[in-house]
Amino acid sequence: MALTGRAALLAALGSLPVGIWEPSWTGILAVNAPLALACACDAVLAAPVRRLGLTRSGDTSVRLGDTADVTLTITNPSGRPLRARLRDAWPPSSWQPGTETTASRHRLTVPPGERRRITTRLRPTRRGDRQADRVTIRSYGPLGLFSRQGTHKVPWTVRVLPPFTSRKHLPSKLARLRELDGRTSVLTRGEGTEFDSLREYVPGDDTRSIDWRATARQTAVAVRTWRPERDRHILLVLDTGRTSAGRVGDAPRLDASMDAALLLAALASRAGDRVDLLAYDRKVRALVQGRTAGDLLPSLVNAMATIEPELVETDARSLTATALRTSPRRSLIVLLTTLDAAPIEEGLLPVLPQLTQRHTVLLASVADPHITAMAAARGNVDAVYEAAAAAQVQSERHRTAEQLRRHGVTVVDATPDDLAPALADAYLALKAAGRL
Repeated sequence: MALTGRAALLAALGSLPVGIWEPSWTGILAVNAPLALACACDAVLAAPVRRLGLTRSGDTSVRLGDTADVTLTITNPSGRPLRARLRDAWPPSSWQPGTETTASRHRLTVPPGERRRITTRLRPTRRGDRQADRVTIRSYGPLGLFSRQGTHKVPWTVRVLPPFTSRKHLPSKLARLRELDGRTSVLTRGEGTEFDSLREYVPGDDTRSIDWRATARQTAVAVRTWRPERDRHILLVLDTGRTSAGRVGDAPRLDASMDAALLLAALASRAGDRVDLLAYDRKVRALVQGRTAGDLLPSLVNAMATIEPELVETDARSLTATALRTSPRRSLIVLLTTLDAAPIEEGLLPVLPQLTQRHTVLLASVADPHITAMAAARGNVDAVYEAAAAAQVQSERHRTAEQLRRHGVTVVDATPDDLAPALADAYLALKAAGRL
């Protein structure tokens, strides 16, 4: 229980004239005794807060950047009306900065034996699970002089999913995929392709693709055409080690890698390929396998929602062994990791032949646009030194990428905004070349 500011103000106003004109304890008691009696009556008439019934309902998941509405139902079983202020507490990352005070505090009145609903609107700023904290209710009497306060635990969890901002590129990539499927005249014969149809031979065609049986049944030479094979297996490998924690702009590199992985998964599932996900540093952080095309994206975003970068060095040897166990037959393995020289040369390159001899490997890395801006800076001594440092970093990344390409790895190095469409283009190029 607690006195309100109104009671303190009335006590001060009543004691002030007595203290100025005729200071005495008798005068002060004469003024404040009625106020004390009013406070006691107000406390008795205030609805109890311990007996209130509270339940939650509403959204259980939301994409990062969107809003989620969580409804709190308050039931007043007492015979007195509830006049209250309520604070619905959530972790600080559940709100945009500066909006928590207005979004989490509510005023309500609940008549005896009735219930009311209030809605708390969350706008999370980070991925992961956001769990409701305490609900604090302060119940006031009819005069507003005295209040009762109590706290209730009302569990609720809202899962904040990756935003998937690159989905805006999906229509254009699907159009290119349909164009790829329809261009049978330029589809080539090769390993990992499916027979599509027969057409007449034209100069320049590979003679190994001539169908002699079909040619014998007609007057023109018939050539087999081939299309990229469907139902191929793609393994997305997210490196969740320390390098993924580096921030590029306002978000860690891991978030940009997740966005690119989601776009590629959506595109590949539409192409009829099977997609799995492995998140790894020194142990498996997430594994999604065997999902149908309709269930793939929900499963991926749910698995990615709770993944956070770990401040440990990724064990490339155990990552490779885990990837090989996850993909026992020929697959496209997409490594979303760093292009920094030390982790690649000391960790990945020694074990890379184990992957490339059985699988097609594509490595995607997030480049820092600030490095590009630094490399172009001029005008003063500091800017020139920054440009030299940026040029050295870019040179090391290019050298590392060339080392990977010599091992047969396709490398995509792009800024966060460009990584997802660049990775999708690399996948389509591999598909068109019959390398999947």
